[in-house]
Amino acid sequence: MTDIKTSSANSFTLLSEDDVYLFNEGNHFRLYDKLGAHLVSHNGESGIYFAVWAPNARQVSVIGDFNYWNNTAHFLAQRGNSGIWEGFIREMNKGDLYKYHIVSQIDESRVDKTDPFGFNFEISPDTASVAWDLDYEWNDTDWMSRRRDFDSANAPVNVYEMHLGSWIRMAEDNNRHPTYREIGDQLVDYLHRMGFTHVEFLPVMEHPFYGSWGYQTLGYFAPTSRYGTPQDFMHLIDRLHQAGIGVILDWVPSHFPTDAHGLGLFDGTHLFEHEDPRKGFHPDWKSYIFNYGRNEIRSFLISSAHFWLDKYHVDGLRVDAVASMLYLDYSRPAGEWIPNIHGGRENLEAIDFLRQLNKEVHQHYPGALTIAEESTSWPMVSRPEYVGGLGFSMKWDMGWMHDTLEYMSKDPVHRSYHHNKLNFRMIYAFSENFMLPLSHDEVVHGKASLIGKMPGDDWQKFANLRLLYGYMTAQPGKKIFFMGGEIGQWKEWHHDEGLHWHLLDYPLHHGMQRWVEDMNRLYLTEPAMHEHDFDPSGFEWIDCNDNIHSTLSLVRKSGSEADNIIAVFNYTPLPRYNYRVGVPSDGFWKELINSDAKIYGGSGQGSLGGMKAAPVPYHGHPFSLNLVLPPLGVVFFKRTD
Repeated sequence: MTDIKTSSANSFTLLSEDDVYLFNEGNHFRLYDKLGAHLVSHNGESGIYFAVWAPNARQVSVIGDFNYWNNTAHFLAQRGNSGIWEGFIREMNKGDLYKYHIVSQIDESRVDKTDPFGFNFEISPDTASVAWDLDYEWNDTDWMSRRRDFDSANAPVNVYEMHLGSWIRMAEDNNRHPTYREIGDQLVDYLHRMGFTHVEFLPVMEHPFYGSWGYQTLGYFAPTSRYGTPQDFMHLIDRLHQAGIGVILDWVPSHFPTDAHGLGLFDGTHLFEHEDPRKGFHPDWKSYIFNYGRNEIRSFLISSAHFWLDKYHVDGLRVDAVASMLYLDYSRPAGEWIPNIHGGRENLEAIDFLRQLNKEVHQHYPGALTIAEESTSWPMVSRPEYVGGLGFSMKWDMGWMHDTLEYMSKDPVHRSYHHNKLNFRMIYAFSENFMLPLSHDEVVHGKASLIGKMPGDDWQKFANLRLLYGYMTAQPGKKIFFMGGEIGQWKEWHHDEGLHWHLLDYPLHHGMQRWVEDMNRLYLTEPAMHEHDFDPSGFEWIDCNDNIHSTLSLVRKSGSEADNIIAVFNYTPLPRYNYRVGVPSDGFWKELINSDAKIYGGSGQGSLGGMKAAPVPYHGHPFSLNLVLPPLGVVFFKRTD
């Protein structure tokens, strides 16, 4: 319960004059403490303080179940020329439903709107805001203290991307989706066992249409009530942190849906969105686009980012659809977009917003990550804003994903003609701080599951998929892996179905899960597999040009030569006997892991656990190994004394 102050503008207020000034200036980034609905007390009286931004309103009142939705019972008062309306209602309590009834001064139109800063909402399809608090006793002090020193460049970052409502379903209860607390009971142990460092949730922010997977966000300060209360979601994050697992949230500042109760035409005008549809309406998603040039919108969106890092202790934000923000002509034909003041296609206002967002987040939340889903060649996405970059911690490498999946989908007999799909990445691999994604977008809308993309019979499909995961692990860059891929699920992901966990009863699927688990452990425990991910010193090709045999060989390096690891890949179903690979030093090279091992569903071919290097120069190295390369397999080696 918050104590409230007295103001000349209103009997009760949480807003100082500095708050109002910074908000209108575009530099107030903790608006969630000031605007919205707050449970407060004043002179022994408890109630709820309201503050809402509606500068073009003639009248604003609060309606709800507490006053039988009477729009003339509880009016708010204007706060000077700030555009903010505020007031205190004694009759309200935690859990009460409410909306704002707004009468526009432009055309006298009347709308009932949910709270842009609401902490909780009714369960969809109902649309009212719910008066709530964010009281919670956290138990993750050790995690939050360590996070300040987190070095994402040289630490392992291995992300499990998931949709909360479809990871598991409650079969004993009409196959419903689980609650936040029910998910936590199983998720924490699973992620820990599988060796993932972070979990990334598809957007949990409140959204009216479940089939949007959360990407049509309306509640920028509320986790969806479909799975429980705000405190239930805090409990899930708390448990993950106590188990040493970071939490990343998908966050969508690129657009918002047009639902009548939401942000669109909020006070009868285009308040949150651009008025001109050539800038304010997205043709692909049929949604509104934020007006990034408006000071109050920057305050709103950056406050939302701070909110999740502050009140929910999340460890990072993956910013969706950044490309759509950067380009004024994104998905628009000629004549249907407006150039910037210089005549170009770059959205200068969105660029400034993203730079400011990243600067503020990294300044106030050391160790927190911002990750851009950016699908073009926009330069310096993950470089600091003070050198002209956008300031993100990392960027998804969509080029790697498209090239690699295209290559892996081809019959091995044709792969030698497409070898450049595998080695081209290293031309640009260190131009950004890249994260390698095998995300939800690749297993929906008729694209087929990952196992479904692989060629050959069932055995070859699984061998190919293990090979794909091995190549992903060996490449420089952090990793992101969508749920279901680790068990080789045949069916595409669907938000209304749980994963097909019963597949683990079958050896090939169980072997796939074991392979992912063991690959993750290799990635976590071997410094060469994650240090220098963003630095050329951490990688070297041994041979990237053997397209005739469709093989690759490489070295991953750390600060110590003794920790270097060699990976050799065979992209054909033919085992390669007496295949010589140059190595930088002598000694015994131990086979750390082999995707063709029988425990993973393979044929069991390999180099008998390793071999001593021979003084035979090869590939520019003074020593070499004479290997057996398993069919459609990858083998990792490390020198031991």
